[in-house]
Amino acid sequence: MIERKPVTKAVLPAAGLSTRHLPAAKAQPKAMFPVVDKPAIQYVVEEAVDAGLDDILIVTGRGTRAIEDHFDRAVELEVALEAKGKHDELKLVREITDMATIHYVRQREAKGLGHAILTAKQHVGDEAFAVLLPDDLLTTPVLRGMLEVHERTGRPVLALMEMSPEEITSYGCAAVEETGDGLVRVTGLVEKPAMGTAPSNLAVLGRYVLTPDVFPAIEDVAPGVGGEIQITDAIAQLIGGGVYGFRFTHGRYDTGNKLDYLKTNVEYALARDDLGPQFRAFLREVLDR
Repeated sequence: MIERKPVTKAVLPAAGLSTRHLPAAKAQPKAMFPVVDKPAIQYVVEEAVDAGLDDILIVTGRGTRAIEDHFDRAVELEVALEAKGKHDELKLVREITDMATIHYVRQREAKGLGHAILTAKQHVGDEAFAVLLPDDLLTTPVLRGMLEVHERTGRPVLALMEMSPEEITSYGCAAVEETGDGLVRVTGLVEKPAMGTAPSNLAVLGRYVLTPDVFPAIEDVAPGVGGEIQITDAIAQLIGGGVYGFRFTHGRYDTGNKLDYLKTNVEYALARDDLGPQFRAFLREVLDR
């Protein structure tokens, strides 16, 4: 196996307008919506850190200052917690700031996911990097598996999950072939295919490991679906050099729309030892009414 430089950088695009979460998202970025007692984006940062990525670039937009404040020091809060002897809460607050080195870059125009990733070009330089979408929370080690595939191949890796024909029209869709060595090679990509035209049932979901040759590809593509710069269109240009897929089957939670956001909160609350039993009893009571 060729020894490759470990991937240490992660890019989190968090500049979207989130019209599906209005009116709540009018003054609060959706990445900061709480899932139980932590904002969604904190779970994603923790996932990146757990996978060995401790250099985090968050792509922000207008009205997302709360994200920077969340990961910054809150000295007055820390002093108040210490004075009240709330040492557990103080530890939690300080861990947020210390978990990684976090940088920010502003996406000045909402031109799509591809454009958001392009804003990371200067920070990433000539290194491979991961992209994690804050809408998608994963409870299985998908990112670690993707990084292992990249270490083997040196090429981009996409997270793939089976979707129904109705669902896949909302996602990028990948055609794949088995390589015979346990890997899946991507042979085609279509963004949000029309019903009945998807090349497979595999959706590209929320996690990417990309190589720096994606940046000129992004710069080269024309606006695609929705008039936006689509990252799937850029990655499609790299297929000739090898793009791989990491298939997974469970552990993904979507916070991108209202119903799925509510489902995510229920699932995460039920999984908590300190909340799950009482919350489960409460839900049973509600359903029995």
